[in-house]
Amino acid sequence: MAKITYIEHNGTEHVVEVANGMTVMEGARDNSIPGIEADCGGACACSTCHVYVHPDWVDRLPGKDSMEEDMLDFAYEPDTQRSRLTCQLKVTDALDGLVVQLPEKQI
Repeated sequence: MAKITYIEHNGTEHVVEVANGMTVMEGARDNSIPGIEADCGGACACSTCHVYVHPDWVDRLPGKDSMEEDMLDFAYEPDTQRSRLTCQLKVTDALDGLVVQLPEKQI
């Protein structure tokens, strides 16, 4: 289980525990975190679960595959270094303490 901090665009923080094996997107959905829409249900077929990863975490996460890179092209104001799709981040103990910030809006 990992504690993940979701920060809304307005600065409101939500710290939740997410079970190993789930995705960061599922953790947001199951805890009613506003701002992560996940229209495709986690199939990496949209960009509505886009977040900005805290700079301390950029190099600690697994790399993006080509499908995630392609979908991030459709995200609202993507950042080449910090943008990730939460549906592509599987929760493990190694993600304990992860901090993500939600963009102003999702496309």
